[in-house]
Amino acid sequence: MQDLRAKIAEMVPEEREKLKAIKSKYGKVSLGETTVDMAIGGMRGIKGMLWETSLLDPEEGIRFRGMSIPECQKKLPGVKPGGEPLPEGFLWLLATGEVPTKEQVQALSEDLKSRSKIPGHVFDVINALPKTAHPMTQLTAGVMALQTESEFAKAYEGGLHKSKYWEPVYEDSMNLIARLPELAAYIYRRIYKGGDVIGADSSLDYAANFAHMLGFDDELMHELMRLYLSIHTDHEGGNVSAHTVHLVGSALSDPYLSYAAGMNGLAGPLHGLANQEVLRWIQDVVSDIGSEVSLEQLKDYIHKTLKSGRVVPGFGHAVLRKTDPRYICQREFALKHLPDDPMFKMVSKLFEVVPPILLAGGKVKNPWPNVDAHSGVLLQYYGLKEQNYYTVLFGVSRAMGVLSQLIWDRALGLPIERPKSMTFEYIENFCKSKEGMTA
Repeated sequence: MQDLRAKIAEMVPEEREKLKAIKSKYGKVSLGETTVDMAIGGMRGIKGMLWETSLLDPEEGIRFRGMSIPECQKKLPGVKPGGEPLPEGFLWLLATGEVPTKEQVQALSEDLKSRSKIPGHVFDVINALPKTAHPMTQLTAGVMALQTESEFAKAYEGGLHKSKYWEPVYEDSMNLIARLPELAAYIYRRIYKGGDVIGADSSLDYAANFAHMLGFDDELMHELMRLYLSIHTDHEGGNVSAHTVHLVGSALSDPYLSYAAGMNGLAGPLHGLANQEVLRWIQDVVSDIGSEVSLEQLKDYIHKTLKSGRVVPGFGHAVLRKTDPRYICQREFALKHLPDDPMFKMVSKLFEVVPPILLAGGKVKNPWPNVDAHSGVLLQYYGLKEQNYYTVLFGVSRAMGVLSQLIWDRALGLPIERPKSMTFEYIENFCKSKEGMTA
């Protein structure tokens, strides 16, 4: 049976030829016009990056290697029939574009277990930080401490040919993905459970073992962790965490350095902290008007919120123009497993009430809920109540997507990223010269 590394090695020559052919045939084709608004508005909408692992369509939503979330749930192996897909299957899909067999997923799961041991000095670095340090600070510190294990850094120093760069990057990426659950669980137990660390259970899959090390052995919590880690793996390349890993990796920084940089971006309140902000807001709603409220009462509350100049967190998306499919699959999980939970009922009422109000306001292009509108409520229900930790869960999942792409960045020999920046004066002079040409 072919393992993941051998599968990628088989694909590399063909993918390199594909890239060469596209550059030769279409290299001068314009992908669209860049405006001043784009340049000073966060480069929003500029087509400027190759990212194979996923694509985000404004109307359809996320596709992982061409597959929708429902298709992934149907086709990727799970622990049981009709259960949630295993994240290891998502990792194979993201890295190869192919749906793995159950045997391939099992073999990959065992490979990750064999790589999961963390050197003792990593825990020393984390323990040197105060327990009050944010969980994301402790995570990135731990990842940086792991960087001493980088196979790519050693191989590069030894003069490895660039055609082989992807091979140690693969080893680093798999090692890092394998070690993140124990690293993340150690941080959780250190901060919130008095340092009472729970050892790994080698009989469990990647997500279930992570939940176990956190302290959760409910099978439904294991199913939720499988779903959570799968749907957060990737979200095309332009978001802050994914783009940062790609950018830093383009300088030939190893996967540990690149991933740590991406996690520092994920820690920002406009990116990975969004789910805890949504949960806190929903809790405030319940605190202010109660959970058993009519739709009319909730509508009044939303109107008052908007009139006060505040936003309704969890609704809207930078790219999507329909309900986030990651929200939908979490909603279906809740309908199946916790339909009577008061917080879920509030989420459902908000789903019914908020979009029409935002649409009527005429200022919002996408009034529909995004992934962050739901995940916090599910985690709370199964007992993971520490909101500051939620971004760490996001980060463990996101490693699979960004590191799969990083392997291909090096396999395809993509160059260092270097967009052109401009000054105010340059922009003004350029635009004036354009005006003169059209006068």
